[in-house]
Amino acid sequence: MSDLKIAGKYYWHYLKRYWRGFLVSIVLIAFSTWCIVVAPTYLGRAVEQLTTYLGQVTHGSQGSLAPFNHTLIIYILLYLGDASTIFVASLILARVTAFSTGTMRVGLFRKLQRMKVQYFDTHRDGDILARFTSDLDNIFNAMNQALLEILLAIAQFVGLLIVMFNQSATMAWVTMASTPLALIVAAVVMRKAGVAVNRQQDDIGKLNGYINEQITGQKVLITNGLQADSLKGFSGYNAKVRQSALTGQIWSGILNPLMQGMSLLNTAIVIFFGSWFALNGSLSTGAALSLVVVFVNYAQQYYQPIMSLTSLYSMIQLAITGARRVDEVRRQDDEVNRAQGQEMPDIQRGLKIDDVHFSYLPGKEILHGITIDVHRGEMVALVGPTGSGKTTVMNLMNRFYDVDTGAITVDGTDIRQFDLQSLRAHVGIVLQEPQLFTGTIADNIRYGEPDAGMDRVIDAAKQANIHDFIESLPDGYDTRVSDEQSIFSAGQKQLMSIARTILTNPRLLILDEATSNVDTVTEARIQAAMDNVIQGRTSFVIAHRLKTILNADKIVVLRDGRIIEQGSHAALLQENGFYAELYRNQMVFE
Repeated sequence: MSDLKIAGKYYWHYLKRYWRGFLVSIVLIAFSTWCIVVAPTYLGRAVEQLTTYLGQVTHGSQGSLAPFNHTLIIYILLYLGDASTIFVASLILARVTAFSTGTMRVGLFRKLQRMKVQYFDTHRDGDILARFTSDLDNIFNAMNQALLEILLAIAQFVGLLIVMFNQSATMAWVTMASTPLALIVAAVVMRKAGVAVNRQQDDIGKLNGYINEQITGQKVLITNGLQADSLKGFSGYNAKVRQSALTGQIWSGILNPLMQGMSLLNTAIVIFFGSWFALNGSLSTGAALSLVVVFVNYAQQYYQPIMSLTSLYSMIQLAITGARRVDEVRRQDDEVNRAQGQEMPDIQRGLKIDDVHFSYLPGKEILHGITIDVHRGEMVALVGPTGSGKTTVMNLMNRFYDVDTGAITVDGTDIRQFDLQSLRAHVGIVLQEPQLFTGTIADNIRYGEPDAGMDRVIDAAKQANIHDFIESLPDGYDTRVSDEQSIFSAGQKQLMSIARTILTNPRLLILDEATSNVDTVTEARIQAAMDNVIQGRTSFVIAHRLKTILNADKIVVLRDGRIIEQGSHAALLQENGFYAELYRNQMVFE
């Protein structure tokens, strides 16, 4: 499907709800077009009347300027009517543009909330952000500046053709003689410009992704003295943007001068043939002169819509490309949520991961027949080397991804039978990298339960061992924070994340290496908080530090996507296998 067709469907999806505003604007533009295309006929009539008057005066007759003055007044009123209606139409279309682009932005953000985690795992943050900023800005700019021009150009072109053929079919064909050449030139240039602009926007998305990555990792860059390497990488991406932008601007930039040249050529053709018809035709001098004047005006107006569109081509192409890139997101599959899915009940018996096979990419299986039985209230620890599939198991339990074969069941019911919102409302996750949001500390703790009262917030903070620190701050729970601010250490952020999870009171708990980035003292506090949140709940703990899961009811050892051992800590040590080796190696360095 071509970019133009995709863009057309995208714009129609959002603009059709504003059809009333468009209808009024089109009526006004039609009236404006009538004014502008009829005006030259009155100019020609005025020239003919003035010629007649001068001829009468020259031959000693008493002429009258009244018809000339009357025609001139109508001519001026037509242009005033054109200007006033265009002004009103522009106000209406500006309102349509503002509301429709606002709806596009809301629609894009709403779509992101429904999309699969896979999309975010496979696309750079900067590239996603570019669709909100660069692409939507291009769409807004084009609609704000070009929409009225496009409607005017189309209306004027059609109206002009009708009036020209009514005036003189012969001169109309003469005026249109250079059209095929103009269309060929425009098609070639526009095709080249379209390819360049598409490449430019894709390169901008990649550049934004690189910038976002470098800003996020700025401390690593500074620590390792890699600023020069970072700048070198930036220069490479920027050079691609510069080259594609330059190519696009060159092709877009030459289009308007070429059309202006075609307009001048067309005017010269009309003057030549009009003069020849005037000298060799059967018309009177005044009528012939009037015809030439009228069609010289039409010759200039004939290319005006084409020149308007070509002068806006670069902007229009950017908007088409932006619509294509935003529509790529809009056409992504939503998360699969079973229609009339069941509410997830309390876990009565337990959870089972039953012969699960899974692959992120077709043909590259990550999990190879994983089976884990978990009874209600048990704590299961997943351990193993990096890349063994621990986090993948977590992703499947929360349905960030769905299994290829096999099933994950709660009390015998496949979790794919549950309503997604219900499932995730009862699954709590504490991630390795905690996320804070702009707002107060209290807002962050109650993020999963916005209506929770302060008593519950404070109780959750106490269980997470973060209450005393919060109270020591000048504004306490009303302290403003964001993820970028350093008011919290990594461990304190993690404790706040645990408090957030405690507040939501999940039935199934997943802790993904929650103590991997903290010191020993903070680890002890986090471990105590984890014990509080785990108590009485069915839980999975993914851990690299084995001393944090010694009390687990079951330890499952993964390697290369397969379970190689499982049992209690004592039983696995007695087996003297892979787990025992991991444990002894860690104890040497602890």
